[in-house]
Amino acid sequence: MEIAEINFLDIEENIEYVDILNKVLEECFLEENLKNKKLYVNIVLTNPENIRKMNKEYRNIDKETDVLSFPMFEKYELEEREALNEDILGDIVISIERVKEQAKEYGHSFERELSYMAVHGFYHLMGYDHIDEKDKIIMRQKEEVVLEKLKILK
Repeated sequence: MEIAEINFLDIEENIEYVDILNKVLEECFLEENLKNKKLYVNIVLTNPENIRKMNKEYRNIDKETDVLSFPMFEKYELEEREALNEDILGDIVISIERVKEQAKEYGHSFERELSYMAVHGFYHLMGYDHIDEKDKIIMRQKEEVVLEKLKILK
């Protein structure tokens, strides 16, 4: 079973992006013991215009962003979930243009920034957040563990 369905919306398809995302999500699934839960993630790679429209439509925020996550389950539902049928963990939408800009801004490689967006989106799907500082620390630690295991550091 594939753990990621990767779609390109109004941007050119790129196999490098697909390879990076599959590798990162594979590690996320291993880290969170989801391999046998029959779940997958839908990822949409797009441009700033589309992500802004989605942000306005679903979050009522008329602003471009780098990544959006739309979970299908509450955290407790995932913990209790029995693997009966294949099901979607949720959707992650990533602005590739923003990934490129932020990689330059932070002095990271494109791979590091795209990987971070995927891990960040994944942990939102898992019910983690960064609104309050205590939760932010937990989420950041989880993100860094995945990136360190993959040796995606710069």
